Amino acid sequence: MARSLPSNIAVVCSVLLFVCTTLVCCNNGRRVGDALDTELGGFSVPLEHSFEIDDVAKFQVRGALVLKGGKEPTAFLSQNQLSGEDRAKLKEVAAVDGLYRIRVPRVFLQTDRQTERQLDGYLTAFVRACAMVESHLSDSIALHTDVSGYLIGVSIVTLPGACRGMEVEDEVDLEVFNTTLRVLAPVIASGPGTDLFIERIELEAEKKSKNPQEQKSFFAKYWMYIVPLVLFLMMSGAQDQSGGGAGGGAANGGGR
Repeated sequence: MARSLPSNIAVVCSVLLFVCTTLVCCNNGRRVGDALDTELGGFSVPLEHSFEIDDVAKFQVRGALVLKGGKEPTAFLSQNQLSGEDRAKLKEVAAVDGLYRIRVPRVFLQTDRQTERQLDGYLTAFVRACAMVESHLSDSIALHTDVSGYLIGVSIVTLPGACRGMEVEDEVDLEVFNTTLRVLAPVIASGPGTDLFIERIELEAEKKSKNPQEQKSFFAKYWMYIVPLVLFLMMSGAQDQSGGGAGGGAANGGGR
């Protein structure tokens, strides 16, 4: 019985090792961002970059953007590490004051509207490669959308953004991206004076609700005074006209 226990443990460990190895092999072919895509319930699009000495863009995958729509759209980023070859090339581009470019596809952030525009080109932004190097791959990327949730722009800045000729070690500072990602939607502002006008209307409506008599017109409130006054003026005018006519006849008669 004592001998069979170690052998059973060995069998269980072998089975677990086989299962783990199988799972790892199945995940080797997964694209960057697939795990986030499933966990966050959004959809992923590639984030690509290019840094070439001849300044001709040749984009390759830098990572994956996981976009999630809604009233407040959000985005998450999964990125690859720079290979040794890419680190050396980035420093070469920085030495000749070349550019570092990124691009993302034009898409809707709402999943149910993806069929409306199928891959309508790309949005591109760039910074100086030397700024990317001296910032140790620390950058801030902003995705700009319109009111319908459609991507209309992308921007990138490095932190810090100046090029000062500082030496950077490839293996230590140019391996992992440190990125801040934001989604910026337009803010619909009210026109000048609109808020004040609306506030005044609300105050007048509240005042009228407290004093219902103010909702009546001037005539409706004072008709019992106006009608007798009008009748009195009309009767006075009629009497003046009749009296004036009698006096004129007597004068004419005395002149004959």
